[in-house]
Amino acid sequence: EDGASHQAIEDIALMRVLPNMTVIVPADGIETKQVIEAIADFYGPVYVRLGRSRVPVVMPDDYKFAIGKAYKFHVGKDANIIAAGIMVSTSLDAMELLKKEGIDAGVINMPTVKPLDHDAVIEAAKASGFIVTAEEHSVIGGLGGAVCEFLAENYPVAVKRIGIKDTFGCSGPSDELIKLYGLTAEDIVKTIKEALKKS
Repeated sequence: EDGASHQAIEDIALMRVLPNMTVIVPADGIETKQVIEAIADFYGPVYVRLGRSRVPVVMPDDYKFAIGKAYKFHVGKDANIIAAGIMVSTSLDAMELLKKEGIDAGVINMPTVKPLDHDAVIEAAKASGFIVTAEEHSVIGGLGGAVCEFLAENYPVAVKRIGIKDTFGCSGPSDELIKLYGLTAEDIVKTIKEALKKS
């Protein structure tokens, strides 16, 4: 609603290229609180991406955040969604929709985009052979880029990146922009179903 100049859809990419920069994208209030506490004791530059939109609480009460570690809600056999920020909640919704159709999709919350949790990415890739990344960011240089870069060199599998295509941000209510850019749970479901049909 603040205009295109306030739609930060390239920030993760810009921060990732800075040497020694840690990049964190919390999924909800529980994770945000723990992130702030963790970086207060961390030596080195840290970029924490926070939006102002309300997001559902998705992390369990006993969750413990650690820099560089992912949280696995479920590791699926058919597909695994690696998500960050508000897209974690959306991915969990997509997982439930896919479950109703007999598709076993997993969701991995990847709050630390840099350094990436390589072990979690490899586990997800080995389990399903198909990865989907989901982020409220350009598909270029963000979480999807980080996951693709790692997998290309270490464990090549099929990857689909869900995010904002090569375009500028525009103004509007967040829920409308989510639909405009194809970032809904239904969009994730469609992407996974289409990819599985081709495999």
